[in-house]
Order: sequence, then structure tokens, then C-alpha cells
Amino acid sequence: MAKAATTSEIQPRDPRLNCVAPDLQAEIARWLTNLGSERRLSPKTLEAYERDLRQCLVFLGEHWGGLVTLKKFAGIEATDVRAFMAVRRNDDIGGRSLTRALAGLRSFGRFLEREGKGKVGALSAIRAPKIGKSLPKPIQMTSARQMADADIRAGDTRDPWIWARDAAVMALLYGSGLRISEALGLKRRDVPLPGAGDVLVITGKGNKTRMVPVLQNVLALIRDYVAMCPHDLPADGPIFIGARGGQLSPRIIQLTMERLRGGLGLPDSATPHALRHSFATHLLTRGGDLRAIQELLGHASLSTTQIYTGVDADRLLDVYKTTHPRA
Repeated sequence: MAKAATTSEIQPRDPRLNCVAPDLQAEIARWLTNLGSERRLSPKTLEAYERDLRQCLVFLGEHWGGLVTLKKFAGIEATDVRAFMAVRRNDDIGGRSLTRALAGLRSFGRFLEREGKGKVGALSAIRAPKIGKSLPKPIQMTSARQMADADIRAGDTRDPWIWARDAAVMALLYGSGLRISEALGLKRRDVPLPGAGDVLVITGKGNKTRMVPVLQNVLALIRDYVAMCPHDLPADGPIFIGARGGQLSPRIIQLTMERLRGGLGLPDSATPHALRHSFATHLLTRGGDLRAIQELLGHASLSTTQIYTGVDADRLLDVYKTTHPRA
């Protein structure tokens, strides 16, 4: 469960945030607590929403030239919101980030309305920026399989158990389509030994759980890593750990991928998350059902999964031409 926000967490880190009145700060703290405990938003989403609201309040303090109280915020006008969005766009903030910022502000406005603290109608009157649709860039099947190949790591001076760990993580990201946070959040007890199971129970965004299949050769790589690991791996602790035995940072896996890109001649778009894209795209290429892929990826909406149909448009056209009676 996301950590509940407290009033102290929204205290100004910047002298300019002294423009936020105590009554407004108190409502922000209650809103964040509601999002974390009742809406069960992820900590990263909470952090982003809080940051976006802070930036808006800093702008309003300077824009209005005074203290931003709860009453003044509830009376915000559409021109004020557009001015804030324009300033953010001038800072080279992309459309996706602006859309998220507007979503956070609207969420806070709806919270105030539900609590009887005023109606922030101006936030609903603003249209979200258009976001250009960019297709994910999957890694080719051959290259994705080679991520777990020890020969690719020739010249790597790190300890062999770290190579084995990284190979296991990469194989898991591609083999089960996990987000990197989901893979690194697995506990040792969550991962069966080869031959003792073929399913993982994953806790994804919003603390939602789902079951995903895991390949036996991936379980074998994880078993080999565990056998080589010099640190204690208790059943209730993370199965993937750092060089010193602590929590493994996603940044370490990203750096590993950067090394592998050189050995495999891959573009910069080849990231750990691209392995998740590859998982979905390759399943679709082999005839996988879109709704089944949605469940495996843990997407709340099918529209999120449908982006992969653009990646494999050629195959879909071939299916159409060979199966439609009038084609």
C-alpha cells in the first residue's frame, strides 16, 4: 500500500512555497492520504501528482502576487490554468507530462468538491494537450534471447554471480513481460524452483496482483544465480539484490542493458522496458489474443495494449488478406 502522505511531507522545500496557506496545505495532505489509502495509487504516481501541484502553487503565488489560500485556489480561472500550462510548455515539458499535471490538478479539484471545500470548475474547462502516439520499439527475437548469453558479457570485470543475476533479470523481463519494478520486487519465496511450478504471482501498479507464466529455462537461470550469490537470500526478502546485499536498483539493470547494447549492436531504444514491449509484440506476432496479452501485462485498459497492434500491423494485414471472404 502506498505510504500515506502527511502534512509535513508537503511543507515547503523552497522559500517560494511559503505562499501556500496552511488551510490549503492541510487539504493537500488529506488528498494525498486519500489517493494512497483509498485509491491505492502507486508511490510514484503520488510523488508526480504532488510535484505537479507544488509547481502550480508556486506559479500561482507569483502570478497572483500573494498568499494562495484554499478560497483563492477554489476560485482559480481557466486563464490562470492556461497560463500555468504555457509556462510549463516553455520549459520544454512534453504533452504527456502536461496531461499528467492537469490530471493531478483535476483530481485535487474533485477532492475539494467532494469535501465541500468549493468547486474548481476551471480545471474541467481546460482541454488536455494532444499527445503524439509513439509506437514501442521491440527488440528482435534473436537479440532478446541473447540477453541471457554469458558470451555477450565477455570482458565484463564484475563478479560472475552478478552476471548471473543480470542474465536472470533480463530473461525474466522478456520471458514474462514484467515491468522492471515488478521483477525487482519479487521475493525469493515467490519464485518456484525449476520443475516445481510455472507461474508467478506479480504485484503490479496499484497493488493489483496477477498471475503470469514463467519459462523453465528462466527459472533455471534464477536458480543458478541464487546458488552463486554470496549473500543470504531469506525467503521473505528480495530475490534480486545488489553487490553489497541491499536492494537492487533499477538503474543497475539499465546500465547492464547499456553494456549489452554495445555487444549486440542494438540502438538506444533497447532498454529493460523494451523487453516488455518485445514480450507483447512477439506474442502478438505468433497469434496471441490481445485480451490475453492485456491480462499478462497487467494493463487496466485494453486501449493500452492495443498500441502493439500498430507495431505488428503487417501481420494483421496478412491475416485480413488471407481470411476475409472479400479480400
